[in-house]
Amino acid sequence: MDDPRLHAARDTLQALQAERLRPHEAAERLRAQTELLAALPPRFTEVLHQLLDRLESSALFDGESCSFSHSELHAHLQGWLEQAGRRLAAAA
Repeated sequence: MDDPRLHAARDTLQALQAERLRPHEAAERLRAQTELLAALPPRFTEVLHQLLDRLESSALFDGESCSFSHSELHAHLQGWLEQAGRRLAAAA
């Protein structure tokens, strides 16, 4: 079963991947998911904030760079969401 606390985060990531949101807008929205983050162990928040810091830094570069691959960051964020979903499902 899909946890409703993940919906806004998934929508944000999809909008980022479709370039409907800029990286800093997506980062703001994901950081604002306080109910989701409160339901997860603190390490999830730490990892998400690290990924979002990298995402915001990546906005300083055009295209793909060896240090800040946009597609790789998107994949890591997707992986974070999948892990969060598994953790929430296990706790239910």
